[in-house]
Amino acid sequence: MIINENLWTIDSKSEEKFLRRKAVKFDFAKYSKKEIRELLQKMREIMQKANGIGLSANQIGLDFKVFVAQPDKKFYAIFNPELVKESGDPVLMEEGCLSVPLAYGVVERADKVVLTGWDQNNKKVKIKAWGLLARVFQHEMDHLNGKLFIDRCKDVKKHEATNN
Repeated sequence: MIINENLWTIDSKSEEKFLRRKAVKFDFAKYSKKEIRELLQKMREIMQKANGIGLSANQIGLDFKVFVAQPDKKFYAIFNPELVKESGDPVLMEEGCLSVPLAYGVVERADKVVLTGWDQNNKKVKIKAWGLLARVFQHEMDHLNGKLFIDRCKDVKKHEATNN
């Protein structure tokens, strides 16, 4: 499996078109445990290098349903995830995205979710999440379904680019 180390962004029309496609189911039979481990390690590195707290495979040009997230100390890697329940009062919170450079805006999302999927060993997982973790899961699920946060945001703002 060739892993692109560059983040795909909407700044490129072909990359935006890819980001807006629904990802396909990850097939564990096609990859060795070593390849899966290397994939997750690389995705984690790319996410951390970009100062992100979540990254979906399609954000690096891979067309399958897997995302990694680390909004706090715990690292999550979920294959073929599904949101099976959303609850709690909707919460408005500012979001940004590694694939939408310098943009941010307020997005309404459920405060609590239940997510199912598979871990890197192809074992079924079920996670109850709330707060920031629930938001990150919903954001990454949107990516895998071809949606970007700007599609949910009513007022997208832009940061000024800085030369550091």
